[in-house]
Amino acid sequence: MQLTLGPVLFNWKPELWRDFYFRIADEAPVDTVVVGEVVCSKRQPFLESHIPAVVERLAAAGKTVLMGSLVLMSLPRERKAMAELAADDGFMMEVNDLSCLGMLAGKPHAIGPFVNIYNEATAAYFTSRGARRICLPPELPLSAIRAIARSQPEVTFEVFAFGRVPLAISARCYHARLNKLSKDNCKFVCEQDPDGLAVNTLDDEPFLAMNGVQTLSYTCASLLTDVAKLKDAGATSMRLSPQQCDMVAVSKLFRDVIDGKLGGAEGAQKLAQIYPLRQSNGFLFSKPGAAFITDSGDVRRIVPAA
Repeated sequence: MQLTLGPVLFNWKPELWRDFYFRIADEAPVDTVVVGEVVCSKRQPFLESHIPAVVERLAAAGKTVLMGSLVLMSLPRERKAMAELAADDGFMMEVNDLSCLGMLAGKPHAIGPFVNIYNEATAAYFTSRGARRICLPPELPLSAIRAIARSQPEVTFEVFAFGRVPLAISARCYHARLNKLSKDNCKFVCEQDPDGLAVNTLDDEPFLAMNGVQTLSYTCASLLTDVAKLKDAGATSMRLSPQQCDMVAVSKLFRDVIDGKLGGAEGAQKLAQIYPLRQSNGFLFSKPGAAFITDSGDVRRIVPAA
């Protein structure tokens, strides 16, 4: 089973973003890396000068590089930028907005987890249009993953295996509204929360996180304990979504569990030391997404050891 590093969803300072990918290129045992701003086009200009060096470094390290599209296109400049990205034959595009399909005109491409592919027929439709890789939506249960992956064994099917789960995207910016700013004059306040900002219920319980125009889960998805089940279902890659933690250590931990050098339960405990946010895998078992289901079927929380 392969490992894929998804795009950085958060607003990181450009130099930190660049250095993050440089380290991934040099040290992380991942096979594929998705690069590019996919959440908010206003962030893109800060990264543009660093993208060529990042892509070159990753490719030189033997990583397969995918260029991620925006999740939601709503402006002419955004459509123009995505059309230019689709026309570039240097690297395969990962489609996150269906508007990009017409721009690709049947060229080989990947499909990101933001596109709703919930059954075999939908997956077949996308592969008929040129999709060679599909990252399935993170809310799919294991039974659906199995049905879709086994229907087309020639396609690389990927599951969202680590990180705050992307749940929704909006044309409005939550971070700007919270700070009494307009979206057009947001002052990029989302950079104050480089791992997302927790959203609490009226009872002061955290249950979501916001990232500019994006809504994420509060918990961190982790499928470390479910590697064997996913292999059996036909999944051929696991996606790690960058968080504010040592992602090289996270990728090595997943690699060890996949290769059988470490058990899933022990891996989950080690992961809690690297990134102490509460872990979840409920979607995989048709349960509330924030739940964590053990091998015995118990629902519990994985917390760092004292």
